[in-house]
Amino acid sequence: MTNEITVGTTSDATEQDTTPSRPRFAMVVLYVRDLQASIAFYRLLGLDVPDPEPERPVAAYAEGGATRMIITTDPVAQRFDPAWVRPARGGYQQVVEFFVDGDPAVDAAWERLTSAGYKGTTAPGHLLGPYATMVEDPDGNVVLITSEPTADTGETAPAK
Repeated sequence: MTNEITVGTTSDATEQDTTPSRPRFAMVVLYVRDLQASIAFYRLLGLDVPDPEPERPVAAYAEGGATRMIITTDPVAQRFDPAWVRPARGGYQQVVEFFVDGDPAVDAAWERLTSAGYKGTTAPGHLLGPYATMVEDPDGNVVLITSEPTADTGETAPAK
């Protein structure tokens, strides 16, 4: 047995794997006018949103894994894109959805948030399937609060 080292040819060294990697969802960023008001809304919803660091106007909420919701201010958006401007109000372009444990939790979230003065967009009910409700955060971002589809039935979620 000999100890040989095999060296590839120049053409072998330049070939690269061109198979695209599968994207993995990492975060959603909400640009807000008033960071503290938005943090208060999401805390009232039930999320454990941390306080931002004094020198960084960013609150990063993470729940399991690497998926994050970043709440930050308009000036931060403008650092990344100097041409960024806040869209005019009226309608919405995205919905942020949170699952809760059963229909009563949807009702409780609606009551808690609308009683605190936040705009209810759609009262609790069966919208397009599961029991859900829609409420706007302080900047008009629509938050969909949905009963986890298997929460009330005792069924297990289908395998992925």
